[in-house]
Parts: sequence; C-alpha cells; structure tokens
Amino acid sequence: MKTLMLKADEVQTAADIIKNGGLVAMPTETVYGLAADALNGKAVEKIFRAKGRPMDNPLIVHISDISQIYNLVAVFPEKAKKLAEKFWPGALTIILPKSDIIPDEVSAGLDTVAVRFPSNPIAHRLIELSSPLAAPSANLSGSPSPTNAKHVADDMNGRIDAIIDGGECDVGVESTVITLATEPPRLLRPGGITLEQLRDTIGEVVVDNAVLNPLKNGQKASSPGMKYKHYSPKADVILIKGSDDSFVEYVNQHKADGVAALCYDEDLGRLDVPTVSVGRGDDYETQAHRLFTALRTADENGYRTVYAHCPKTEGVGLAVYNRIIRAAGFEVIDLE
Repeated sequence: MKTLMLKADEVQTAADIIKNGGLVAMPTETVYGLAADALNGKAVEKIFRAKGRPMDNPLIVHISDISQIYNLVAVFPEKAKKLAEKFWPGALTIILPKSDIIPDEVSAGLDTVAVRFPSNPIAHRLIELSSPLAAPSANLSGSPSPTNAKHVADDMNGRIDAIIDGGECDVGVESTVITLATEPPRLLRPGGITLEQLRDTIGEVVVDNAVLNPLKNGQKASSPGMKYKHYSPKADVILIKGSDDSFVEYVNQHKADGVAALCYDEDLGRLDVPTVSVGRGDDYETQAHRLFTALRTADENGYRTVYAHCPKTEGVGLAVYNRIIRAAGFEVIDLE
C-alpha cells in the first residue's frame, strides 16, 4: 500500500478515503489519530490490523458538533452536558452507555462508547466532510504516540492510506478519559484536562486504580491507554522515584554504554550519561508536550536503558506519570 502524504488543505481527499472505508492519520490537539468511519465496522477493523492493536482495546469516537453525540449514546446525563459545555471542543473524552449504531469493533464489545470533540481545525473539518471517526493514536500498538506527521510515517508508512501533515500537536499526550457510566464518575486516563478541573465542574470524581497501577489479571480495559505496557520505546525504561539529588546519584552510579536519562532541565550538567530533557521539573505542560518525542529520540539514538526522573502526580503531571509508568512496564526503583 502506498501511503499518501497530504497537506493541511487537502482534507477533502482524506474525507473521500474515509468514506470509501480507508484509514487516514489526522492531527488533533493531543496526538495524531488513525481515523476510520466509526459506524463502519469493517473499516474500523483495519485500524486494529494496521496498528497491531488487540481487538479488546476500545476506541474513541470523534465528533465535530455536540449534537452528534445524541445518535451515539443511549443517555446524555446532566454531568456529561456540564463537562461538554466546559471542555468541548478539547482534550476530554467522555464514556457513556452506547447506542445501537456503535459497532462492537469500536466498543470492544463493551456496552459503553467513548466520545470526544477535538479542537484541532483539521480534525474538525475531516469529521464534517466524512462522519464521526474512530481514531486511536496513529502509531504501532504499544509504541510512543505520534505528535507530528514524521512520527506517524515512521510507524505507519505502507500500512494506511494517507497522513495529513498538520504540524506539531499542542498538548502532546492523549485526551483525559472520564466514565460517567459509573457513579461516582471515574477518571480512567489523565490528560491535559486535569482531575482538579473535572472535580471543579461536576463534583466528586474518583481515580481508577488502573491510572497508577497495572490492570488486574483478567480485567478488561474500559478505556484506551489502560493496557499494562504502553507508550513504550524499544529501550528499557526504568522509573526512578526519589529526590533530585538521589536521581542524579543513582544514574551516575549506573552509567554504561547505551544508558541514558530522561530528565529535567535542572538535571542537565549533573549527569554523566546522555540526556533527553522534557523541560523544567515544575512545568508539567511542557513535559507532556515533549514526552513522546523524547521517548522516540531515545530509540533514534540507540539507547538500550533509559532511567526516567519520576514526575509529580499533580495537575497535568498525573498524565505524564501515567504515560511514563506504562512506558516502563511498571518497572520502578524507589530510592525513598
């Protein structure tokens, strides 16, 4: 298969591919998504084959107008409306009981569907010209998510019909996912919309155990991004918990060929191994924006082991922690 590289003004060509049952990688404000017609089960199946994604991992349906959600869900409760009014279009996915038109391929056989209204104008236009789109991240399953068109091409060239080059994504990590199919609502995946913002809008929101811990044996993923190992480069990532000084000391004691550090700006100049910085230690938004590019850089440089400076779990930092702990396959060294 030849993969077309489309410019930002060639959205109609991408829409025609979608309407014919094809796959198109599109930019969103979070990461690039691999899009197919969400109401066409056979087209959605192609997403799983192209990514090598397990069929039990549900997808997110992307819409271009809030009115579209009424066809996709069985109920649209008041709390969901409040969240939509506050954060849509934007980096929030809401899970609700699904309507009968949602194919099982999208919901992974669950009785719920995840819906998002992206703010990226290219994604918005593509949905307008085609249909609601099922769109997980446009990368090989388990690898770091793509935040620019080159990342997509590195993983998906020859596997999909087209890539729309819309430049760099703004947020850099996938959307926040909250389920309103339970009471109280549960945060299933942290992102650019923070837990604190959700609670300010609708009151009590609990954090699902799988945000910070692996799924239990036999437990089914109710949201994308809940699998045990995810967002992972080829290098072995090891998360280091401890003070700034103890992180630097530990990494320097374990320097060797192929060893590098995923660190903060404050660590630079103190480490005796190659470094990839994700920004300042207190700048969670920049960390989120740079994280997946940093993990891909580790592979491009041929590092075999990457020691990651553990982020804090407040605000957007919770999203950064969630991605790194999964990139590490929950391999953590706690120096405390």
